[in-house]
Amino acid sequence: MKAEGIDVIDLSVGEPDFPTPAHICAAAEAAIRAGHTKYTPAAGIPALRKAVAADASRRTGREVTAAEVIVSNGAKHSLHNVFTALLNDGDEVIVPTPYWVSYAELVKLAGGTPVLLETRLEDDFKLRPEALAAAVTPATRMLLLCSPSNPTGVVYSAEELAALADVVLEKNLAVVSDEIYDQLVFDGRQSVSFPTLRPGLAERTIVVAGVSKTYSMTGWRIGWTISPVPLAKAMGSLQSQETSNPSSISQYAALAALEGPQECVAEMCQAFQKRRDLVAAGLRALPGIRIPEIGGAFYAFFDISSHLGTSYGGKPITTSVEWCEALLEAEQVATVAGSAFGAEGHVRMSFAASEAKLTDGLARIGRFLSTAE
Repeated sequence: MKAEGIDVIDLSVGEPDFPTPAHICAAAEAAIRAGHTKYTPAAGIPALRKAVAADASRRTGREVTAAEVIVSNGAKHSLHNVFTALLNDGDEVIVPTPYWVSYAELVKLAGGTPVLLETRLEDDFKLRPEALAAAVTPATRMLLLCSPSNPTGVVYSAEELAALADVVLEKNLAVVSDEIYDQLVFDGRQSVSFPTLRPGLAERTIVVAGVSKTYSMTGWRIGWTISPVPLAKAMGSLQSQETSNPSSISQYAALAALEGPQECVAEMCQAFQKRRDLVAAGLRALPGIRIPEIGGAFYAFFDISSHLGTSYGGKPITTSVEWCEALLEAEQVATVAGSAFGAEGHVRMSFAASEAKLTDGLARIGRFLSTAE
């Protein structure tokens, strides 16, 4: 539609709309001029691994060493390393829904079995400890958590995570904690790193993070894991065979991101919070739309179930995919169906777009809803 010149408001994209900060780009240019264009150690340049460890130690209060860090080609690659290194065929991984679209498929690719555990909007889509305990079977190997969450924007409190941690320790589970959005939190919240909650968690937790969301560096493809050293060594060996090192230039850019000025992070987060306020108020004003408390990231995940079973333009709408397609055709607003995230009857809308586009997009959605038959 865009290629045909149609004015599409794209609220589907899961990446910041800000440019990568200038000092990070300058560091990449300097790395090229300095000749840092060759292979690096497969697990990442020592300076970047050290910087990741120092940043995590400073922000979480937990001592992290460079030996625990493996730098990969983005957080998705990091997740692949974790599942491939740890899972045997048939091992179960508990994945609360709604979940990021790649989680289940990455588990399957490693031979594991994703166990999709439904959460409720009434609980802000947060996994309850009793539900986790009830889902554990003899085949359960690990729990996968994401806070702040993609797609819901929900942020677990320290108390809520601690309750889950107690079940993890009792049931002897490993945990993959996706903390890629950990610095994009709103209203004075603090994003809590899972392994800091209880003694013994660090030995069974793999933290996944990266620079893509925090520093608007999605295309640079730098993510990492923080894990117990024996696992880090295994993942480093795996990565050396599968992909070798991440981009050398991107690694030096990521180093500048972590060690350089951090005002850019605060500025982007403030902008996202302002957009969150705009979107949350706009969605809550629409008839029949419900959303959870959006505490971080840059997504609104809203319930459209009361609008299914109606018709738009004479066409019956029974699924979230059909609803999103009808919205795109009628009002040229692109969103993502909740079924992609394991939550039929919902829609994900990114607010990583300008306030003008968001305002226009909300008006178009409202106009679309008013045409229901």
